[in-house]
Amino acid sequence: MKKSTWITLALLIYVSVTAALLLPNNTETSVTEKYVTVIVGYVIVGVLWFVLRKKEQLQQKRRDEIDKMDTNQ
Repeated sequence: MKKSTWITLALLIYVSVTAALLLPNNTETSVTEKYVTVIVGYVIVGVLWFVLRKKEQLQQKRRDEIDKMDTNQ
């Protein structure tokens, strides 16, 4: 499994469990604020997944270019 996948999965589980356990007991914030907090957490994890995937693709591209240069010499 790729690093971007398992890190994202772990963070999604963390955000979900944290939201399920802590937000219902919090009476100081409104329901809307609770939903916004969870959605923002998911958006951040989604952006992180996208950035990690791009990083992995760039690393693979560099490896391919290095391999191509090595075979040409």
